[in-house]
Amino acid sequence: MVAVERVESLAKSGIISIPKEYIRPKEELESINDVFLEEKKEDGPQVPTIDLQNIESDDEKIRETCIEELKKAALDWGVMHLINHGISVDLMERVKKAGEEFFGLSVEEKEKYANDQATGKIQGYGSKLANNACGQLEWEDYFFHLVYPEDKRDLSLWPKTPSDYIEATSEYAKCLRLLATKVFKALSIGLGLEPDRLEKEVGGLEELLLQMKINYYPKCPQPELALGVEAHTDVSALTFILHNMVPGLQLFYEGKWVTAKCVPDSIVMHIGDTLEILSNGKYKSILHRGLVNKEKVRISWAVFCEPPKDKIVLKPLPETVSDESPAKFPPRTFAQHIEHKLFGKEQEELVSEKKN
Repeated sequence: MVAVERVESLAKSGIISIPKEYIRPKEELESINDVFLEEKKEDGPQVPTIDLQNIESDDEKIRETCIEELKKAALDWGVMHLINHGISVDLMERVKKAGEEFFGLSVEEKEKYANDQATGKIQGYGSKLANNACGQLEWEDYFFHLVYPEDKRDLSLWPKTPSDYIEATSEYAKCLRLLATKVFKALSIGLGLEPDRLEKEVGGLEELLLQMKINYYPKCPQPELALGVEAHTDVSALTFILHNMVPGLQLFYEGKWVTAKCVPDSIVMHIGDTLEILSNGKYKSILHRGLVNKEKVRISWAVFCEPPKDKIVLKPLPETVSDESPAKFPPRTFAQHIEHKLFGKEQEELVSEKKN
């Protein structure tokens, strides 16, 4: 296994300028600004906050209003802050504390959990390897593992330290799975479908996988030159994100990068490519990226709700397709969709290299 330099080690080594592999291309640098100033901006569009308090209300009118708000945010933005989502603040704090304590261990200790992408061992502690034409790297380390369904987990790969890690993370995964069902129902109704339709289409209780990625963004001596995570859309059906209240998430909305505010006790939710495909582009999978800073470590806990890789063919549902609105996406399995994104991106990079 090749030793990989961890971004945390680099950040703690005392460097004042970052290695060239972390410096973004010139055209990208123009849009990278101070994240703390960006977060304070009050003008311009803001990521919507959706209150889920009444998503299962017995009062039909109140319930419909809540579903309508969620639908509107999914159609317009594809990302939102969820509040009153039904997951206890105490549990979210335990998950965050456990993740922070794991990342507080020495790099040597964390290396015991290292993944090995070359051999297909993707769960565990890792850093991005240069896989694109220009060898570009991101300013983050991470921990990635499958957290639900319970029978598909491999607990031998989960951190043993801190002692609450497994219990808190397992409990949180169960709660998120219930929240995902509520959201899928509301989004199905929003498309005029039977309430359980979207969840069925992405694998249901048996097959939908929840994969957690804890993103650790160390302090960066030159944050104006780097990104914690480059611009991308999520391949998932839904993604749920906790963070340590340090800003960094940016969304590409109406041609501009918008910085998400830090909303206490909220969960950020993204619509991923999978739902964009099933809804024939009605629900948006928004382009987003992560900024870094030199003052504070940022940590986020992303849980991707993904369909099984090969069992389901993803394509626009017949109800979303018409003469006026033909299918925007060809049929592909989830694995083929990921492949297409990777391959498509490599092609773009080769073309842009040729241009230069």
